[in-house]
Amino acid sequence: MTRPERILHNGKIFTADADRSRAQAIAVAGGAFVAVGSDLDVKALAGPGTEMVDLRGRMLLPGIVDVHNHHLRGGQADLYELKILPTMSLDAVLDAVRARCAVTKPGEWVFGGIWGSHLVEAISQASALAALDAVSAAHPVMLRDDSQHNRWVNSRALELIGINADTPNPQDGEIPRDAETKAATGLLLERASGLAEQAVERSIPDLAARNKASCRRAVEILNGYGVTAFQDATTVLPFLEALAALDRANELNGWCVTSLPGQRTLSGADLVGDELIARREAYRTRHVRPDFIKLFMDGVPTTRTAAMLTPYRATRLQGCCFCGDPLISIPALVRWIAKAEKHGMRVKVHCTGDAAVRDTLDAIDVVRSFNGPGNGPGPVHHIAHAGFVAAADIPRFRALNVAADLSPIIWYPGPIQQAIRAAIPQERADCYWPLRDLYEAGALMAAGSDWPVVANPDPWLGIEGMITRRNPRGGYDGALWPEQALDLETVLRIYTINAARAMGLSDLTGSVEAGRSADFIVVDRDLFANAPEQLSQTKVLSTWFEGRQVHEAG
Repeated sequence: MTRPERILHNGKIFTADADRSRAQAIAVAGGAFVAVGSDLDVKALAGPGTEMVDLRGRMLLPGIVDVHNHHLRGGQADLYELKILPTMSLDAVLDAVRARCAVTKPGEWVFGGIWGSHLVEAISQASALAALDAVSAAHPVMLRDDSQHNRWVNSRALELIGINADTPNPQDGEIPRDAETKAATGLLLERASGLAEQAVERSIPDLAARNKASCRRAVEILNGYGVTAFQDATTVLPFLEALAALDRANELNGWCVTSLPGQRTLSGADLVGDELIARREAYRTRHVRPDFIKLFMDGVPTTRTAAMLTPYRATRLQGCCFCGDPLISIPALVRWIAKAEKHGMRVKVHCTGDAAVRDTLDAIDVVRSFNGPGNGPGPVHHIAHAGFVAAADIPRFRALNVAADLSPIIWYPGPIQQAIRAAIPQERADCYWPLRDLYEAGALMAAGSDWPVVANPDPWLGIEGMITRRNPRGGYDGALWPEQALDLETVLRIYTINAARAMGLSDLTGSVEAGRSADFIVVDRDLFANAPEQLSQTKVLSTWFEGRQVHEAG
């Protein structure tokens, strides 16, 4: 056996290993765990050059695995963009825009986010566009919402984008217009958002350098929260290039599984589908794994673009029976899934409505049936978000080997949940994120941040919320469907080994086991000895990737 380079002992270790969930010490060599066990057994392996680290009773656990984020967008937001909180009022958003414009060179874009979904109705009014124009002077402005599916732009931005009275709606997108004047209101829904994103990107002089800097900063932020592996949920070519460049320069401190878009994206990327998939191997590195195809079955409930089995609240425009429409037919989705499996890939399918979930499960069922039982369970495909799931469809996740890609930082009581209740009848809106039902049905459950849909990729907020079903930050009363709460050990597995398994990385990371990559974190408290309501206050003292310390708390 290789002599350990480092031994960490006298700790409280949660391993996420099904055979041994607790330990006191670990030994690391060559970037991997070489021993996990008691202090007595592991310390006996030390050689003359072994560094001994006394954990002093602190808790050590596997590095967090974030199954769904948009990391480069998060790094970009941190480095370059206007920061808006989803809890802000419209007046507060306008004040933030005014302040940013005052320190920005004349004529340059001001962009960022995220404004709350509860502002959709107010922003849809002509008076809101006039107010945005008044505070932005000659600057074009683009602001993303808290779903990242929609944008709000000012009149100067509409002019630069080329939107006028004759501009048609793009496929799978909408440019809302004033009922009387037919002028664009400044709100851009779904794929129409890409028109604004493309205009912003055209204004950036060295986009490749900015992407690389954003990627580097994103991984630093993720490491700070204890994340050592993540899945980028929509990886366009420039993002793939930035990731590969960082890893080839030995600057990528984490495993990254990427999701290559099969359709036109919300960012308006031109290279998608077969052409992008055909180029993926040129960007594969030790830590960058271009193994998924990303597809969108629907939009989001807050703007009534999620595909639901039961109607939204009635409106004058949509009537009483509107359920939203899927973006892909079942036959087309079957073809995508079959193509992915032929290429040795998997799919991550965005589904926020229960009709979208059912259609996706139906399509996977067709492919599984065609392949036959002799080919085993098939690759793990993802249903991303899976917030609304019909009771009859819950057992199908396990039966079809489908992972529920959960977004626990989004769903607990807060602005998004309020906006969903405004669009969906309360009896259905309150049956959101059936975690306990999925768990008891044996579904593979994995958790992600969806950052920068949320302000930061803090897993501890999600961990607490999955246990309490309450908003960890306070400010919003009540618990959302508390019967669906989970226990701490289950949630920690969802954030570690389960997510690694869903991403195809469980042979490399996700647990503290001999032979796995030495990806682990040390935190400031014994998670199992703390009240659930205090879990969101957890601080990561150090993060280690392949046996190297990549973060230390200041």
